[in-house]
Amino acid sequence: MIKDFILPDIGEGVVECELVEWLVKEGDTVVEDQPIADVMTDKALVQIPAPFAGVVTKLYYAKGDIAKVHAPLYAVQIEGAVDIASEESIATEPAATTAKVTEPVAATTANTSSSSSVSIEEFLLPDIGEGIVECELVEWLVSEGDWVEEDQPIADVMTDKALVQIPAIKAGKIAKLHYRKGQLAKVHAPLFAIEVEQTASAPAATAAPTAQTVNAEPARQGKALASPAVRRMARSLDIDLSQVPGTGKHGRVYKEDITRFQQGASNVSAPSTTQVKEAPVQVTQASQTQVPTSTVMQRADTVEPIRGVKAVMARMMVESVSSIPHFTYCEEFDLTDLVALRESMKVKYSSDEVKLTMMPFFMKSMSLALSQFPVMNSQVNADCTELTYKARHNIGMAVDSKVGLLVPNIKDVQDKSILEVAAEITRLTQAARSGRVAPADLKDGTISISNIGALGGTVATPIINKPEVAIVALGKLQTLPRFNAKGEVEARQIMQVSWSGDHRVIDGGTIARFCNLWKQYLEQPQEMLLAMR
Repeated sequence: MIKDFILPDIGEGVVECELVEWLVKEGDTVVEDQPIADVMTDKALVQIPAPFAGVVTKLYYAKGDIAKVHAPLYAVQIEGAVDIASEESIATEPAATTAKVTEPVAATTANTSSSSSVSIEEFLLPDIGEGIVECELVEWLVSEGDWVEEDQPIADVMTDKALVQIPAIKAGKIAKLHYRKGQLAKVHAPLFAIEVEQTASAPAATAAPTAQTVNAEPARQGKALASPAVRRMARSLDIDLSQVPGTGKHGRVYKEDITRFQQGASNVSAPSTTQVKEAPVQVTQASQTQVPTSTVMQRADTVEPIRGVKAVMARMMVESVSSIPHFTYCEEFDLTDLVALRESMKVKYSSDEVKLTMMPFFMKSMSLALSQFPVMNSQVNADCTELTYKARHNIGMAVDSKVGLLVPNIKDVQDKSILEVAAEITRLTQAARSGRVAPADLKDGTISISNIGALGGTVATPIINKPEVAIVALGKLQTLPRFNAKGEVEARQIMQVSWSGDHRVIDGGTIARFCNLWKQYLEQPQEMLLAMR
């Protein structure tokens, strides 16, 4: 049978995503768990896997389109499967995140002229390719026998990322809850069963949702159905969401609806070609002066929505600067000896898997200094009543990737050699630049380094990667004149470094002493070697 794959969500507010790249084409045979597409959500670039094997019969979106959750992403023909519904019902019921486990209860309706029937449908716990295979059932928010509305919260579940809420995608009566509180629920497996009413007029009602939505009276401000990302876009453009006709189910507003509404408003408010041409004539008659034709030429602004990693970074940076009192400390490093040491080693130790750059030396020496100043590797709780000293030195590095700024971190630098750190840096840099960093590589960082010098900068005020308490920006390496011990001018390899610290936890003296020790290890590499265990 031909089955639609429905793009799901797990209650984290993701209602749409950008189709970045198809990894298959129509007619391809795919196996279970084979990557099908790359999509960009508000969080990251993720890969959509195939939940079952078959032949891809249709791709519903083109590259760059915005795909909707709870809507078909692609269709696949499954070999050897038994079709439990007619082709017509498959075509008119796109919500494939539910699976029918019983035929409509025709026994109760066979002797009546009613056009409706009742069926029990299973809600399958979905994922969107981020590696989540199970989650803990924290709390049921409904009981068996309860009537629920569409989008009503059904359960709280705990993934390896956060506590999230599972909403109902259909209205009906809860028939069965398949898990008890505290049990682990599996993705692609039934979470609960719901009794829904099937009506013969449903396909006709869903055939023209746009017309119904457009003709409907606009909802009051704040009542429009829209995701947080759409609401942010509306606020940034100063658009009242209640005035935007939504094309989604129940009038849900999507980003393209806002774009279409904005373009329509611009067309209405813009003067016609005739008016523009007449404008200089009127001015001429009034003032008896010539107005150049170029003065009436108008250029349209370009509006681009902020999506994916860029949107996440924006939220995190605002949260960081609004909740952490930053202060900056700058220092100058003379890296002449370290540059010479690295040059003598890179030919022997560099390979395709390991690039012996300056960064491994910066990270390893920082880890040695953190052992003496553990407060620099600490984290403070939300209300600043507890300070946790992190045992692991998970040092992050900011990477300018094709999807935006990513900060993967090298785990347990305190236990790694310089070459092991270099290998991890090479792996994560390649992954970040392609936008395919694993979620585990982005979590649990304890302190961060931003290499602004790679783009030519010297001094910066970096923003702390919350909940960390410090971040350093490395400036570009410059050959500059400096006086030696004899008062002679020499050409030295100089780098400026700029620290930002959380002033709730770190004071100026602490960060200065820590930076001086770090500087000693880098300016005198032999001191770094002696400090290693």
